[in-house]
Amino acid sequence: MSFNKLDSLFDDLQDTINDCQSDVSKFVEGNNSAGTRLRKAMQAVKQLAQAVRVEVQDQKNAQF
Repeated sequence: MSFNKLDSLFDDLQDTINDCQSDVSKFVEGNNSAGTRLRKAMQAVKQLAQAVRVEVQDQKNAQF
């Protein structure tokens, strides 16, 4: 199995989610600044998820 763009995008997605775990806990405890960081991270997750979807479709279309 070769390492390709999809692997990289998915790794970035996982890293972004993992990196904001502490902000989830901090926000639940009442830290509003953590909520701001969490919202920013979720926007990045949304963009990365879309990039994953596009890459999957591109690779699928390239097979045919």
